[in-house]
Amino acid sequence: MNSHHQDAFNHRARKPVVESGQRQETSLLSIRTVSSAALFEGEHEIGIDHHGSLYRLKITRQGKLILNK
Repeated sequence: MNSHHQDAFNHRARKPVVESGQRQETSLLSIRTVSSAALFEGEHEIGIDHHGSLYRLKITRQGKLILNK
């Protein structure tokens, strides 16, 4: 599975079998999760080295994340 394609991530989500009258939820298979607080450690921007290219991950004023190359 190539994790660089959007379809690869979508295949990780699975929908359980639902009987009539039950609410349907999507559950994710095991995905390693890191909190943004642990990742940024009080900073508002970090650098990510990916295959020799530098990416910048920033927290905006609205609290959203932006990834730039």
